[in-house]
Amino acid sequence: MKTKVYIDGSEGTTGLRINERFENRDDIEILHIDSEKRKDPDERRKFINESDITFLCLPDAAAIEAVSLIDKDNDKTVIIDASTAHRTEEGWAYGLPELGSEFREKIKTYNRIAVPGCYASGFAMDVYPMIKSGFIGTDYPVCVNALSGYSGAGKKAIALYEAEDKRNDLYAPRMYALSQKHKHLKEMKAISGLDQEPLFVPVVDDYYCGMIVTFPVFTNLLKKKATPEDIQKMFEEFYAGEQFIKVMPYGAEEELGSFYHANDFAGRDDAKIYVTGNEDRVLITSIFDNLGKGASGAAIQCMNIRLGLPEETGLNIG
Repeated sequence: MKTKVYIDGSEGTTGLRINERFENRDDIEILHIDSEKRKDPDERRKFINESDITFLCLPDAAAIEAVSLIDKDNDKTVIIDASTAHRTEEGWAYGLPELGSEFREKIKTYNRIAVPGCYASGFAMDVYPMIKSGFIGTDYPVCVNALSGYSGAGKKAIALYEAEDKRNDLYAPRMYALSQKHKHLKEMKAISGLDQEPLFVPVVDDYYCGMIVTFPVFTNLLKKKATPEDIQKMFEEFYAGEQFIKVMPYGAEEELGSFYHANDFAGRDDAKIYVTGNEDRVLITSIFDNLGKGASGAAIQCMNIRLGLPEETGLNIG
């Protein structure tokens, strides 16, 4: 029997990518809502409650409304929410299974799954193992830099970047969230267990998709003495056996000419991590597709886990 899937917000960037990943799957039946009724609450209620899996690719308020449309006696429909709305809410699994068995187990068993934000995915990949392994404490003054393609900036920004008469200033990288109130900060703090929100410096650039998230570390602030090689080894052990996060060998950046390409994993649903630096300062860098492991790929991976399927089913990994 095919799994019935409804994508609420199927015309958005994340929804479109989820649809693409389902094109060659014969185990999925997509429930298609009439485009003229896609914002009608009664019609959405019908499709949500008829589905086995509903993906929410919506703004926060619409995602919260969608959850409220689930019938009280409906204990079968699994909600996988790609919005910010439920990522730190009680009763919701956080959709980054590589962080540990407790994360994966919740995804396997919960009917409410929140997909991490794209920046927050890279942040957690970089920071969480450092805390879990005892290299840094929860009081560490975390600062993270990130570079993303414009596809993660929303429909209006995408339209600006792709307009034929595009403004000249859009060709240059643009730093934003200058007030330090980015919407991913809440989950960055909560999931990693930090005492305070990190300093976060995001930049959007004139390419479609792909993301780099870098966590710089001062070794004199570590809780235990460690070299870059020690930290790289810890990351290898932490993510050992994971298909979707590959820790690169120490020194592997030299194969790239010691340059990172932000779109290196564009179109893919996995990620890679590099550890570089020296005895005083270390850089932990994750590279992935903000639409893949940072959004739709992660959502489908969570669905596969919840259905008891191989995690990589229908996804593009190396």
